[in-house]
Amino acid sequence: MTGRGTCTGKVVTMARSQRDQVIQECSAKPGAVEDYPFGDDVAVFKVGGKMFALVSLDAPPGTASLKCDPGLAVELRARYAAITAGYHLSKRHWNTITLDARVPEDELLDLVDHSYDLVVKGLPKAERAKLSARRR
Repeated sequence: MTGRGTCTGKVVTMARSQRDQVIQECSAKPGAVEDYPFGDDVAVFKVGGKMFALVSLDAPPGTASLKCDPGLAVELRARYAAITAGYHLSKRHWNTITLDARVPEDELLDLVDHSYDLVVKGLPKAERAKLSARRR
């Protein structure tokens, strides 16, 4: 996606950053809440009070830490240099992704979905039912 703006009378076209895409995707999830428990430099996205994404807001390109199935986490780290074990998180269950376009956009957004789904799966049945009702 691109956005158009003006700067000193000229039209400027800017590609949306992967960080912006991840933030938008996380925010759009049913029941997602954006929080800043670690300060203004990290957006934390939670569902049912549980974290499913952490997105750094400091200098570009930024990073996103996403929950991941342990087997898939290892596979992704081997496939992409931009994916490493979770920074300050459980290395088994979290990956940190440098948002510099080395991971294709569609795969990155699939990983956001995967992280959210893993966390939702672990929520109590009543909480999952509330989230299902919001999706309809």
